[in-house]
Amino acid sequence: MENNKAFFNWSSGKDAAMALHILGQENNLSIDLLLTTLSAKYQRVSMHGLHRSLLETQAESLGIPLEVIELPEDPSMEAYGNAMQERLSGLQSQGFTTSCFGDIFLEDLKTYRENMLHPMGFEVVFPLWEKDTRQLVQDFINLGFKAVVICTNAQVLDKSFCGRMIDPSFLDDLPPNVDPCGENGEFHTFCFDGPIFRWPVPFRKGDLVYKTYPAPGSKEAEYGFWYCDLHLPA
Repeated sequence: MENNKAFFNWSSGKDAAMALHILGQENNLSIDLLLTTLSAKYQRVSMHGLHRSLLETQAESLGIPLEVIELPEDPSMEAYGNAMQERLSGLQSQGFTTSCFGDIFLEDLKTYRENMLHPMGFEVVFPLWEKDTRQLVQDFINLGFKAVVICTNAQVLDKSFCGRMIDPSFLDDLPPNVDPCGENGEFHTFCFDGPIFRWPVPFRKGDLVYKTYPAPGSKEAEYGFWYCDLHLPA
């Protein structure tokens, strides 16, 4: 591959930032676009809960154009797939050849992405794939990246973890059943500074908010999540 035009499936979190940093060390890829899915109703990043205003400011600091795909509230897999297919066709017509992700070890998710993109002729790149997650988050800290936890799965982490910085003390306090990178969905982050940023993204912390969602395949069970609401400074 040489001088491939690539877009990054951007979540706004630490793994995405680390993957973007690694890609920046390679000469055969040009990351020309960040692509993010948002809730159309709330204008927030899917799962992470980050408001669009901070996402856009983050992209400005990274110096990479941002494009969003707005999704309905609680979209079905079919609705998500249709929205992605439509956008991918547009990117293909613009000369994009490669799609990049920050996934580490979720094989089912990797296969799903490849099955969507390969038939359209896209190369799919996973720069963090199968890396040791404890070493990965340690490298993240050592490189000077900074991230704040903005969402925690209440089944495995209590609200005291939400709003904390990703640092050695946070890692030390994680229960043994929680992946150091939160790769199983235990927590999500907002990365606001580091070697790929032109300036630190300013923000202020708001309220901690608890939300529940129906468990997949069940009408009775619910999953609970804590969110730390972030805002641009007044």
